[in-house]
Formats: sequence, C-alpha cells, structure tokens
Amino acid sequence: MEYKNILIIKMSSLGDVIHALPFAGALRERFPESRITWLVHPQFAAFIPDPPVVDEVIYFDKKAFLQMGWKAKWKALQAMKEQLRSRHFDLVIDLQGLFKSAVMAFLTGCPNRIGYGEMREGSALVSKAIEGPHIHDHVIERYLDVARYLGARVESIQYPMPALPEQCRTIRERLTAAGIPDRKELPYVVLAPGARWVTKQWPVAHFAALARRFAADGWYVVLAGGPDDAEKGERIREMTGYDPHIIDFIGRTDLRELGALIKQCRFYVSGDTGPLHIAAAYGKPLVAIYGPTRPDRTGPYGDPGAVILTSPSPCAGCLRKHCDHWTCMQQVTPDQVYEIFLAKEGRVRD
Repeated sequence: MEYKNILIIKMSSLGDVIHALPFAGALRERFPESRITWLVHPQFAAFIPDPPVVDEVIYFDKKAFLQMGWKAKWKALQAMKEQLRSRHFDLVIDLQGLFKSAVMAFLTGCPNRIGYGEMREGSALVSKAIEGPHIHDHVIERYLDVARYLGARVESIQYPMPALPEQCRTIRERLTAAGIPDRKELPYVVLAPGARWVTKQWPVAHFAALARRFAADGWYVVLAGGPDDAEKGERIREMTGYDPHIIDFIGRTDLRELGALIKQCRFYVSGDTGPLHIAAAYGKPLVAIYGPTRPDRTGPYGDPGAVILTSPSPCAGCLRKHCDHWTCMQQVTPDQVYEIFLAKEGRVRD
C-alpha cells in the first residue's frame, strides 16, 4: 500500500533518535514521493535529517508541559491535537512505544497506526506492534523490521547524518585556538565521561588515567558532554595536573557542535550515552564501555571501527539504574582501552 503523508513518532532520547535514523532513510527510499514528518522533543532534534529525508519536524516540549498546571496542559494537548490533525496523516509510526507516544499517535486521529515490536506502557493498544524476524536483535533492526513490513528493501545500515560544515569550521577554529595544531586531520581524541544512569558511567579516575596515556603519547584529549557533566570534566583535568593536552569542552557546545567535534576526531571513548551513538553514526573508530546495559540490543551498530568492551562482571546486563555493589564498569581498565587505540593506529606498546 502507498502512503502520502507519514508521521514518525520518536521523541527521545538522543541515542534513541540516532537509532531511528536508518529507519527514516529506509522509509524515504520506500516512499520517495510521500511527505514525512517527525515528532520529537526539541532538545533531541539536532540530528533529525533535513529534506529530502524528512520534510517537517513537529516539536512537543515535554519539559515545559510537565511544568504546566492542569488547565494549561489540557490546552497544550488540544493545540497539539489540532496541529497533528491538520496534517491529515494516513500512516502513523510509533517508534517510541511508550504511553506518551501512544497519546500523540491517538491525537493524530489517523486510524492506521503501527509501532515496532516492543510496545510498552499500553502503547500496543493504540498502535499495532510489528514483530519481524529481528524481534530479539538490535533495536535498529527492530525498527527496520517496520520498514521491511512496509515494503522497504534494507541492504545495509545507513545513517542520514548532517554534514555540519558550519559547525565543523567553528569547532576547528576553537580547537586550534585551544592549542591543537591546525593540520588536515586534527590530532585529538574525544572522551565523554557522562551518562544518564550512574551505573553506566565509567569511573572518572579511569578517564583521567586514559587521558594521561593519550597526552603522554602526544595526543590531545577533548572532554565532551552536557552541562551536567561539568564537574566530571574539572575532576579529570585536576587528576591530570591540568595538562595543556587535555581540553575541556563539556557544556560548551550545542548538540550539532558536539556532532562536529566527534565527526572530526581521531578516536572516541565513552560508556553507553548519546554521544556514543553520534560517533557510531559517523563511523568513527571508538571504544564503547558497557556494564549494566546490553550492547547487543542498544550498542554501536553498523560502525566497522567500533569496539565494545563489556564488563566481565557476572551481573553485567542487569539494566539497573542504581546498584548497591556497583563495580562492573570499574572492571574495564584504561589499559584495555588504550591497547585498542594503539592497535587501530597500527602500533604496539613499548
């Protein structure tokens, strides 16, 4: 069946939006003449593809909504309902699979609503869950099963990421001003110490030890992340003696500038966090450190330069946001990460 006016609902978070990009690309290839709209929270919209992949972006500001009184919330939902119904969607695809996305799918008034194979919080009562052959595989494949259901041919994983020319120039200028030599390929690596779950965070002391190894070998280290990670950045700099090779950009970039920073780096290291998936989408050589979460379901995907180090702890993959005996992430060592970097550079430790 052909559809002319399609809505994708994927509102959060950053990594989840990145995971949905191959689906958007496959959907555009399947429906080249259709109008495709994406509904998202504004803080996670930086990497939603520009036209021709996605024609329009509609924003639902959850943070502002939660701060409203009940009367204001009702008015906001009515306004969203009017906005969504004015588009006359003939297909709604809920890739979020949560109560909040189910509400938005229902508000469209579109009778043809589908979702991916893991619909939670009652969302399967609103949108039909599509379970394909990859129901137990990586979330990107589960999303792509929906595209396959719609008739798309998916032969490889492609991320329609923006080129970011202006942001790349800005970041290059800022890096050279910070002391990094202005070469065709800037000699820096990116370390991102933050993560939304405390249990997903690699210890700050490990990041500092790894940064010292890079600096001692002549590489520059750029610390990256959001404002909430600023304290971690300061602690890493303090632990490394404020080495001039270690530059702190934490909280000092917007998301597209962060993308430009990662896009131009030589190597990337972090736990399971949004910037990791930016690095994977750009195909960067990287090390992803996993403890409580499962890389086979949500890890870097489609990046041949990605190496995943999973904690050897027997409780790894527990999916707990809090833990009384949190040791799993500590068991992945800075030496392990640095040896991978040396191998990718074609070198061996002396």
